[in-house]
Amino acid sequence: MSQLPPRERFLNAFRSAIADQALTKLTLGKYRGDDDSLKNVFVRPVTLRDKPHFAFVWRHATRDITKNFPPDEAVNQVARLLGSQFLDAHLFTPAQTAQFETAPNGRHRVRFKVADSAPPFAAQDHDRKKQHLIDAHAGWLRDLGVTTPDGKPRAGLAPKFRQIQKFAEILRHAIDETGHENEEDDAVLRISDMGSGKGYLTFAAAALLGPKAKIRGIERRQELVDTCNQIAQKYSLINLSFVAGDIDALPRKDIDVLIALHACDTATDDALAAGVDAQARLIIVAPCCQKELRPQLRPSPVLAPALLHGIFRERQAEFATDALRALLLESRGYVTKVFEFISTEHTAKNLMITATLPAERLGEKQLATATQRARAFAHFYGIQSQALAAHLGISLTD
Repeated sequence: MSQLPPRERFLNAFRSAIADQALTKLTLGKYRGDDDSLKNVFVRPVTLRDKPHFAFVWRHATRDITKNFPPDEAVNQVARLLGSQFLDAHLFTPAQTAQFETAPNGRHRVRFKVADSAPPFAAQDHDRKKQHLIDAHAGWLRDLGVTTPDGKPRAGLAPKFRQIQKFAEILRHAIDETGHENEEDDAVLRISDMGSGKGYLTFAAAALLGPKAKIRGIERRQELVDTCNQIAQKYSLINLSFVAGDIDALPRKDIDVLIALHACDTATDDALAAGVDAQARLIIVAPCCQKELRPQLRPSPVLAPALLHGIFRERQAEFATDALRALLLESRGYVTKVFEFISTEHTAKNLMITATLPAERLGEKQLATATQRARAFAHFYGIQSQALAAHLGISLTD
């Protein structure tokens, strides 16, 4: 076995994981193909019509493409991609991890390590009830008032339970994009949740990521901070803590992932600026109450008559605010995605923006072009100033 080339040793480990039904996930990274938008491929086991399959997610800059393959074809797909289009790969099972690397000189190597514990994933059944990433019987969910002792959502809190599960799914995929799991085993992900409130999603992040993440919730209401710290200590979540304070008063450093969900109006901009200042690799926000730009809107004559209607003006202000935020993040080198977080049946404030700082940073010319796009957008709507632009030192009227 040891005499086989590194690539074959890795593929054999993949075959064995499939045969033993032990694969947790496989990631392919360092893409070197012709599609400039393709970043990674993620492979996870699923069950379709009572038969094992493997879901391949091709992660592009602005979209994901998923295809499911039976075991033999899954091996063929990985063999086709590994070492040619993708230079690195990581394989996870409950028993071990395997890392395949391609050096700059083209030489391959593979490393195996016995796993300390199983990663928090299992095969998902697409034809049956989806397994939850967050255990419905977790004690902290019960103490936060979300679930009953038998693991069922309390009356009226089923949407909140679904929101927690959806957030865990989004966070897991977004962190995959940062490549954190491809780093050294002792690397700790530093996460700050700005305006953590009652801590539902902060606890979810701690439960999802385990000891490889150090998570801090920031909340101005001391009583909520005290309650959340007590629950975290009760359930031995040593990777989780809460502190009292405002977003703009906290140190803007030592942040790998910044989260700010439903921070009102320009508080979202304060959080985004904190993430940019810290050069956070991942920023996740769900904005709400976008009031700042509404009085400034001076759209083109074509739009002006429609915006005499208050509801249209309100929606246009929300669109303009969040679109400008995404453009401003791109002017600082981030790759952004904007999408619906959860169903509007739960809340109309369901927009989410994620921003990932790529390993290969943009050049000055590309950043200048992105800044000009943000200014052109602001000019179209007559926007003279905006909180995030001010934080970043960008004049929208140049």
